Amino acid sequence: MAITVKRVYEEPSPDDGTRVLVDRLWPRGISKERAHLDRWCKEVAPSSGLRTWFHHSPERFEEFERRYRAELAGTPEVAELAALGAGDRRLTLLYSARDTEHNQALVLRDVLESYLEDATSGSDA
Repeated sequence: MAITVKRVYEEPSPDDGTRVLVDRLWPRGISKERAHLDRWCKEVAPSSGLRTWFHHSPERFEEFERRYRAELAGTPEVAELAALGAGDRRLTLLYSARDTEHNQALVLRDVLESYLEDATSGSDA
């Protein structure tokens, strides 16, 4: 399993595998061609209300993460995205925020990795 996170503004790499934008809004100043996306998955982005509340404030990140995980619970697109990063596949979650340490893509990566670990351990039982 290989799920990575990177800013959509960074140069694409052959190592990226499937590139999925996980923002609700299209990133400013980048064309669809330059983004080199395989998918744009708005459904897994934080709700507009949560995004507005968080406003990329690091001091709110812990609560943002809790609320965002609650929004993701039961979202069918989580399983679809997880499948793109399963096994030997590579999945890169793309985001536009400037803050590389406090953003939804990091939370989503952790959620997807947990989903895959649970799915794998469940199949061994």
